[in-house]
Amino acid sequence: MELALILRSLSRNKLGAALIGLQIAFTLAIVCNSLSIIQQHLQHMGRPTGFDEANIGVLRNQWIGHPEDLKAKVLEDLAALRRVPGLTSVEATNSFPLEGSGWVTGLHLSLNQRSASTDSAVYFVDAGGLAAFGLRLTAGRWFEAGEIGEVSEDETKFPATIVVTRSLARKLFPATNPLGQVVYFGKSEPSRIIGIVERAQTPSASQTRDRGRAENATFFPYQYLSNDTLYVVRAAPGRLASVIPVVQDKLFNITSQRMVMWARTFAEMRRNAYGSEHKESVVLGVVCGLLLTVTALGVVGLTSYWVSQRTRYIGMRRALGAQRLDILRYFHLENLIIAGTGVLVGVALGVCANTWLAADFSIARMSAALVCSGAAIVLTLCQAAVVWPALRAASISPAMAFRSQ
Repeated sequence: MELALILRSLSRNKLGAALIGLQIAFTLAIVCNSLSIIQQHLQHMGRPTGFDEANIGVLRNQWIGHPEDLKAKVLEDLAALRRVPGLTSVEATNSFPLEGSGWVTGLHLSLNQRSASTDSAVYFVDAGGLAAFGLRLTAGRWFEAGEIGEVSEDETKFPATIVVTRSLARKLFPATNPLGQVVYFGKSEPSRIIGIVERAQTPSASQTRDRGRAENATFFPYQYLSNDTLYVVRAAPGRLASVIPVVQDKLFNITSQRMVMWARTFAEMRRNAYGSEHKESVVLGVVCGLLLTVTALGVVGLTSYWVSQRTRYIGMRRALGAQRLDILRYFHLENLIIAGTGVLVGVALGVCANTWLAADFSIARMSAALVCSGAAIVLTLCQAAVVWPALRAASISPAMAFRSQ
């Protein structure tokens, strides 16, 4: 009986009900897709790199004048930095996770293979690289001092032995033990896998969106000799912040003919790498909050208007014995019908929008759980928004209703 009365009432107020229903639908569609993007950003920003992030700092060093004795200068810097109190290990390398740029090469399983099986980021390391980076070796071994060669920034060469990440090893050799297997970098001589580390993320933060390649990394046993070198320093727990300035002073004490382009802790590198995604997530969160607020206010406004229009009707119901709870139930049921219809339309709109975004902008597909959670949030908000005007309606007495004629 009450449901029939509500439907009859809504049929006389089609425009208001339709507008608030569409507002709810569009809000849900936008909120669900925004939450999906925020969730994707949080997953990217939270991906572990496999390195000892809490205790690692990175300095980008450039010498002035392009000196010819780069090897001597790099080795002199490394020797001096290893004597700095509070540092446990130091490494000179070409790139680093989330640093933004690095060397990427294709891997082949045979010389006759036309296209690469996959590609991989490349890090140059020496015998102390495992300790300097804080990597976890899960199989095989790390490089020995006698295996370390040299490579300059203008050279392209490939070593006889390599260490790869577990993710890359499984991709290359899914059915066999990757240890001892050989791979080819183009038409080079074979490189044998002697060790596997648990995880090492690529230098490019944007590549972490691709879960299949985010941990494709290979370590080459080369001392990197370049006018543009990254010094990776690993400090004892709790000492990193105090050690970074000391490291810079030590380098300038060796020679002032250099520039330290930047010196950052790993935490700062992570913030810089994911700064745009963080800002985008904040903006989307604010937009969601504003949309939900506007939608709630729309529900409050429409219900308040209907309460003022139905004062006489409410008074008559109270005079015929309706309790305050009956009036509250009436307005909540009416709002549930409108909001429920809007939510159903919003789910359809949200799924269609997400399908388009996933196809054209590489946005992840929304999960069913996220859609259901978004629908529940919007529906609960709409029901909460109707409480105040419904309480006003329930407080109307029969006498007040008839005096308002």
